[in-house]
Amino acid sequence: MSERRASPWPWLGLAGLILLVDQLTKLTILGLYQLGDSTFVTDYFNIVRVHNSGAAFSFLADAGGWQRWFFTTVGLGATVFIVWMLRQNSHERFLAFSLACILGGAVGNVIDRVAYGYVVDFLDFHFTFLEGLFYGGHFPTFNIADAGISIGAVCLVLDELLRMRRQRQAGRDHPQA
Repeated sequence: MSERRASPWPWLGLAGLILLVDQLTKLTILGLYQLGDSTFVTDYFNIVRVHNSGAAFSFLADAGGWQRWFFTTVGLGATVFIVWMLRQNSHERFLAFSLACILGGAVGNVIDRVAYGYVVDFLDFHFTFLEGLFYGGHFPTFNIADAGISIGAVCLVLDELLRMRRQRQAGRDHPQA
């Protein structure tokens, strides 16, 4: 079996695992907390139930409702594109890992938008050094899907930087005559 024919199924399985953990944690929060309820965990972390009808950092949360279907459509489009990319690039492990993380998170948030009209967020980190950047030092509340998307995006950028570095190195090793 050639590298080009590597199966996307392990990566789809990782995306499915992220999706499963995301949905189970959100269902737990929905079952145990009312909107706005909060539990102190540490001096820098709370669990709080928040509804985000916008995108990252509540972007467009007060846009009047159209954003629900816009972000659902964007998420579904991203899902199709990422599955296609995984089929084409399953042999590139770091890239496939990145795409799987983003896929699991994107589908998790799409499910929330379709089912509830908002995304359920609950992880609330706060640090005194953030007070000047965010209200009260609280980083925007997020969920497992958001963490998957963020990890995947960082890894995607790192993968591209490493790819560029390998290309530069290959150019030095094999100069054009």
